Amino acid sequence: MQNVNGNCKTNFQFLILQQLKRYHSIDIVRGLVMIIMALDHVRDLMHVNSITQSPTDLTTTTPQLYFTRWITYLCAPIFVFLAGTSAYVSLKSKNDLTFTKKHLLKRGLWLLILEFTVVNFALFFDVGFHTILFEVIASTGIGCIILSLLLRVPSRYLGFLGLIIIFSHNLAPLVPFAENSILKIILMPFFSPGVIPLFSGKVFVMGYPPIPWFGIMLVGYACGQFFEMPDEKRKKLFSKIGISALILFLAIRYINMYGDSIQWSAQRNSLYTFLSFMNVTKYPPSLVFCLITLGIMFLLIAFAETFNKSFQRFCSVYGKVPLFYFVAHFYLIHFLTLAVLAFQGFHWSQLEFQTGTFGRPKDIESGLKLWAIYLVWIGVVILLYRPCKWLGEYKATHNKWWLRYI
Repeated sequence: MQNVNGNCKTNFQFLILQQLKRYHSIDIVRGLVMIIMALDHVRDLMHVNSITQSPTDLTTTTPQLYFTRWITYLCAPIFVFLAGTSAYVSLKSKNDLTFTKKHLLKRGLWLLILEFTVVNFALFFDVGFHTILFEVIASTGIGCIILSLLLRVPSRYLGFLGLIIIFSHNLAPLVPFAENSILKIILMPFFSPGVIPLFSGKVFVMGYPPIPWFGIMLVGYACGQFFEMPDEKRKKLFSKIGISALILFLAIRYINMYGDSIQWSAQRNSLYTFLSFMNVTKYPPSLVFCLITLGIMFLLIAFAETFNKSFQRFCSVYGKVPLFYFVAHFYLIHFLTLAVLAFQGFHWSQLEFQTGTFGRPKDIESGLKLWAIYLVWIGVVILLYRPCKWLGEYKATHNKWWLRYI
């Protein structure tokens, strides 16, 4: 009897270790894209041309600036996809539908509140909140709320629904609503970015329309079941999905008829033609945008456990506390931006916080060259390592309810 109990205990411990190993790949990949995300936000707030120049405008950009922006395209879709996967993991680990439903609902509401207060202020440092920005945190919050109402639906059906949204939402602008019809005014912000004037000079900016991003979350939720598969089988499946998505991206993008609102075209040389081919639309996330970013994500998850062990540990530190890192890195970057402006000789009276320029004067050159952006980015990531590591360890050893919300 003692031997049987010992074997059962050993098998149970083995299963737990295997489960933790599978979910560890989520932390690694999520941490990696959180690190990359900081590069985009340092560039947004500090680059000398970020206020006046789009890094993907082929008439003005450079390859270095273009790829600095393009690599960060991976961040939002992977973040949202893994939020769906985490919801599935939570449901299975708790084995309590009611608990998971309440948790997702509360988390969704919390993310909405956080977006329109703490995150918006971190981005603009505008106490008057003249620009109210609906971005990835709010879109994820809406997704959590809707998903909490759909948990009784089998995950495979939700996955199919997510795929339908991803493959078809590019048709939304073609729906023949009258230009000023009530339906168009109400529905289109759920599918496409837009600016809505409010009151007292305030505007609401829909940056991340929730329906396309919810499609990504649903697919992430449905793929949560794949993490229950044996390691090698899961690795092969994710590799096949990733490669298939990339091949489909190449085919659809090459045909150049559907899948993105911006068609590619021949440019002044082969390099810029390649940049045009890769210039996919993030706002909203087009079909080809989803295919290439999520295709890369599946390959990253498939091979995450083969990365250098030190690199795995480094990335997972940020991946275990993504929301804390997201908020903290914005405040740190913005304070550093103000420090740079002060170093460059700007006085407080010259700073503009109501115009959406992060405090930087519109008509006077300010900010840093691209090489310096990379140095600041590395510094931001390093400075946040210890706080993220401490919080991750604290969450692992404490079971306080509020830890689920940071």
